[in-house]
Amino acid sequence: MEKPDINAQMQSLLRGAERVYTAEELESRLKEFQSTGRQMRVKFGMDPTAPDIHLGHSVVLRKLRQFQDLGHKAVLIIGDYTARIGDPTGQNTTRPILSTEQIQANAKTYFEQAGKILDNTPKKLEVCYNSDFLAKLTFADVLRLAGQMTVARMLERDTFALRYKDGVPIGLHEFLYPLMQAYDSVCMQADVELGGSDQTFNCLCGRDIQRNSDQRPQVVMVMPILVGLDGTQKMSKSKGNYVAITDAPSDMFGKIMSIPDALMSNYFTLLTDMSESKIRDMVDPAKTHPRKAKAQLGRMIVTQYYDAQAGQAASDEFDRVFAAKENPTDMPEVPVSCDKMGIRELLTSSGFAASGGEARRLIEQNAVTIDGEKVNKIDAVVELRSGQVLRVGKRRFGKIVVKG
Repeated sequence: MEKPDINAQMQSLLRGAERVYTAEELESRLKEFQSTGRQMRVKFGMDPTAPDIHLGHSVVLRKLRQFQDLGHKAVLIIGDYTARIGDPTGQNTTRPILSTEQIQANAKTYFEQAGKILDNTPKKLEVCYNSDFLAKLTFADVLRLAGQMTVARMLERDTFALRYKDGVPIGLHEFLYPLMQAYDSVCMQADVELGGSDQTFNCLCGRDIQRNSDQRPQVVMVMPILVGLDGTQKMSKSKGNYVAITDAPSDMFGKIMSIPDALMSNYFTLLTDMSESKIRDMVDPAKTHPRKAKAQLGRMIVTQYYDAQAGQAASDEFDRVFAAKENPTDMPEVPVSCDKMGIRELLTSSGFAASGGEARRLIEQNAVTIDGEKVNKIDAVVELRSGQVLRVGKRRFGKIVVKG
């Protein structure tokens, strides 16, 4: 298939990007590939600090796929070694160090989930664990690497500067994190590194260390941070405002329908391939009702991770449950061992609440119903029978099955 011209490639790659260091270098390397056929090596590193990849991660992974579709090789680095420190980006305290077992378990799921977005053919994808080269460094190697960066340069990073100003401890090992990520770029001989805007400092360190290693410095493409479902904070599992790419289609669609209208333009741009002119029409309430636009967005995202049939089915189910006020056709079973149970115990034992405290909050917020009847007393003992529908919040349903 004939590839688009360089201008069209640049337009496509720069879509949604926050900054590029530099666009001129990127264009030069695209031209070099066109004339010589040498693939660019486009690096993206992910520290497996949690088991799920969400739509926030997908912003950069989708950009990586764009490079693959233009003929370049994605170099996906699973940061099993850097995860031992934890990226200090955005942290006002030192991160706890994860166990090797946690890191390995998370790394396995990261690779499986990234495969939902990336082209996994060997010509287009190289996957490595940065322990393969970082673990081999001697203490003398680390000293030489550390000698390439000054404390003053490290304190240019806003997180470190603020912590230093406020007297909050900074571990020396945290200063090593940007150097470890930069060394990844040297070992991989990266032509381009992708990262979220919170990774700008780390990625630019890669350019510095590559120069010192007599390599051509990588182009750095910075993508914006995706705002979470709450419309204010970045998407994060710890904040509960995320959409995991492994969410069930109905959950994925329902979460998208809950986003504030103001986020739609950002989500369409960063999470879909819809044209800019079409996006303008979709987010203009005079041309498209916000609910219709959100439903289109939800179908497109579900289709990406499942298929068009799943996207339409999730949309139809949402309409049936939330517009027609009916119960879902497919609900998970909630097995109980007796026909009477305290409501907080029911919520925690069924997994609808992670703790007694969360169960209390849900009850106090009038978010719990059984067969449509609100349960708003935290010490209520409810009578249960098979077939009853437990509903928590707007989107979570379960069918009671008494097995006692």
